[in-house]
Amino acid sequence: MALVPCQVLRVAILLSYCSILCNYKAIEMPSHQTYGGSWKFLTFIDLVIQAVFFGICVLTDLSSLLTRGSGNQEQERQLRKLISLRDWMLAVLAFPVGVFVVAVFWIIYAYDREMIYPKLLDNFIPGWLNHGMHTTVLPFILIEMRTSHHQYPSRSSGLTAICTFSVGYILWVCWVHHVTGMWVYPFLEHIGPGARIIFFGSTTILMNFLYLLGEVLNNYIWDTQRRMEEEKEKPKLE
Repeated sequence: MALVPCQVLRVAILLSYCSILCNYKAIEMPSHQTYGGSWKFLTFIDLVIQAVFFGICVLTDLSSLLTRGSGNQEQERQLRKLISLRDWMLAVLAFPVGVFVVAVFWIIYAYDREMIYPKLLDNFIPGWLNHGMHTTVLPFILIEMRTSHHQYPSRSSGLTAICTFSVGYILWVCWVHHVTGMWVYPFLEHIGPGARIIFFGSTTILMNFLYLLGEVLNNYIWDTQRRMEEEKEKPKLE
């Protein structure tokens, strides 16, 4: 019974991401019509990552409920694969990319919103949708991390994967600039080539740091939980 609230919560989060994606795609913005469309923005890529991740979470919950007590080894094997995929996605993509988008967006926004989210966008994107893309991602992923234990991959493979994602996105941004002559993010227009290299390198380092932060946080949450359970199981001295 303890799993039911978590299952309902994951379904609600998945539906919220589907709603955000549908509303975002329905907006007719000039940037959506240019080369790369929505896929040139890390925010949109992150929304897709989060929606796919929570979709896998919901599918894992359903499979777990259907498999429980069945004794079918093939179903259990498939369930273990789903759980491994769910854990890998949280560790390598959902947590580091989600936290990166929230942190970097609001830091730059607080410094000068015109550099990351020009005031003109308020005419296209309502406030609730902006927060759905750039704020609620963080509490949603923290809730998931708190409600389910996730097995992280080996540190070397995890860092390799997040580095591959980071470098791949940087190359994609550079390619969009090569094709269109314009940078995806306005602030990149106002800094020199050397500063861009430093920025891109810093973002890759930050992604790696966030991966390690997620690993530490996951271990802390569940080591604390394990200790609390062990304390409860100890017989009370009379």
